[in-house]
Parts: sequence; structure tokens; C-alpha cells
Amino acid sequence: MAGLRVTPVHRHGQARLYVSLPDGRSAAWYDRATGRVSLLLDDHRDEVLAALRPYVVGELLVGPPPVPTPSDLARLALHPDDDLAPNRPGEALLNELERYGSAHRLRSDPRRRELAAQQATGAALDRLDGAGWRVLHSVPLPADATIHHLLIGPAGALTVRALDARRHRVRIADPLVAVGRAAPSPLLRTARHDAERASLALAAAVRAVVVLVGAARVERGPAPDVSVLRDTEIADLGRLGGVLKPADVESLYWTARDRRTWLRA
Repeated sequence: MAGLRVTPVHRHGQARLYVSLPDGRSAAWYDRATGRVSLLLDDHRDEVLAALRPYVVGELLVGPPPVPTPSDLARLALHPDDDLAPNRPGEALLNELERYGSAHRLRSDPRRRELAAQQATGAALDRLDGAGWRVLHSVPLPADATIHHLLIGPAGALTVRALDARRHRVRIADPLVAVGRAAPSPLLRTARHDAERASLALAAAVRAVVVLVGAARVERGPAPDVSVLRDTEIADLGRLGGVLKPADVESLYWTARDRRTWLRA
């Protein structure tokens, strides 16, 4: 594959080379101290090694990201101010409404409908916990951006963006999404950007999901790298698997819980 990007990063005393795909997804990283390539996307193994070859000397040790030891996990204990696990669905909107109030009448403020959509989506995602999934809500990013929900489980990591579409027809023409008679917005582009920023922060492959809450009808065009679901289809995510083992899920979840992780997104 042409166009793989190799980026040097110095963080926490570690010197690494990160390899990303043309669409921004992280494929692997190389740790200079250990000579190990932690491969995130095994189907791109040959391309990753070819991209790294000009930057390294000697044989490479290639494998999946190492699973943290109990002592590693103990160091991940978070200060309450840095722990995102308590965040409620729609936390950012709730704080905004509580702080500044509503400039509209209660029933007409669009933020109220956005909040309801995020809360409904979050409640459905929380019910996947029994299937080995972990979820974080309202993940804060730099520049006042927010990932509505981050889902981590057997099928990998997913960013989930909720869209209020109650009783409306939804038309999808990548990257635009139109709800009812409202002007189309580039929602799929935003969803991709969520996944790219999460991939950078977590150094892991992340896929984008859009959930249409309460849509009456959906007209879907092709968008192969973004999964578009109705809210009634969220439970289907619990049956996906084949990517992460339970220990890997927990390791990635603990990393994602730390607010400081997202400062580099």
C-alpha cells in the first residue's frame, strides 16, 4: 500500500515511530529501545515493515501490542479528576445547559434533542457490558470537541456519534447526512475525524459509527468505512468479535479512561 506515513514521537521518555494509513488510522508503532514493532493491523504487516525499513537497523521483533502486567495496571490508577469513567451520556451538553442555560424555550432548544439522542444511545451501549464491551461517554478532546461515546470490546475500538432523527427521513450521500428538510451536514466526515483522533490518542485502530436515533426511514448511500446504524441495531454490536482479547480490551479501556490520554488527540 502506497502512502503509509511514519511519524517520530517522543513521549514519557520513549522514542517511537508510529505508522499510519493514508486515512489516518494507526497501523503499528516501533519502539526504538526494545526494537519491537507492535502491530495493530495484521493485514498490513508487509507494508508496515517496508515503511519502517529505512528507519531501523537489524532484525525486528514483530507482534501485537504487549499486554500490561499487574504492576503496569496498578500504575494506571487514576486521580478522580482525570478519570472519564463517571461521565454521563451527553455530559458536555449537560454542563453547557447547566452553565449557560437555554437561549430558546425549553421545548425548542435543539440541544435538548441532541442530549436525548446521546442519552438514549449511551443507555443502549451500556447494556453491552455483559458481552465484554466497555464504554466511555462524552470523551473530551482539545479545542472543546467531544466524542459522544467510545466503545471498546471484542471487535475493537469504536467511536459512536449519535444523531437525533426522530420521526424524520434520513438521507445519506457521503459525506453528507440530511435529516428531514434540514440542510445536509458533513456528519460522516465528522465521524471519521472522531475515529482518527481517537486512533492517534490510543495508538490503536478505531472505527467510526453513527447511530440514527428514532429515524422513520433511512436512505443509505455507500460509506464503507463508517457504520451507520439505527438505535434499534445497537445490540447487534455485542455479537461482533475477533479482534481483541479480554486483557487487551481492559488495557485499552484503562488507557482511554485517563483524561490526559486525549491531550494528544
